[in-house]
Amino acid sequence: MSKMIKVGMADANVCITPDALTTLGLGSCVGIVLYDPVKKIAGLAHIMLPDSTKIINNANKYKFADTGIDKLIEDMTKIGAGRANLVAKIAGGAQMFSFSNNLEMMRIGDRNVEATKEKLNSLRIKILAEDTGENYGRTIEFYPETGKLHIRSVGKEQKIL
Repeated sequence: MSKMIKVGMADANVCITPDALTTLGLGSCVGIVLYDPVKKIAGLAHIMLPDSTKIINNANKYKFADTGIDKLIEDMTKIGAGRANLVAKIAGGAQMFSFSNNLEMMRIGDRNVEATKEKLNSLRIKILAEDTGENYGRTIEFYPETGKLHIRSVGKEQKIL
């Protein structure tokens, strides 16, 4: 009997097939799925901000792209994932509100996606698929058994990456 494991905002979790992972309501946040296709072990982090070094109260490592990915890898290797096998799929990073002035600070979705890609690239983890940007929220489910990421958005066709 498999179970769907929920991941909250600024949180993460790991699972081994047949279980699966989900996170709801990704707006400007990014859902980062790391996956070991050999062992069928997955991890999902729901990050809110790009960079922990710019925030004073940064104890929650899962809140940030830079520290959340490292922590997720650590959690996955503890349950048997092979670091060298890891691949990624990402979703979210929407621009949920429009601003007349394109302030850098307001581009949080874009900045989350950029920081996620930079971090994964620096760790040599290949991004196999992404559904990022635009102006709508996403709910995602990842199934380690198949390696498929299901993405649902209000008023849109379900995507499977």
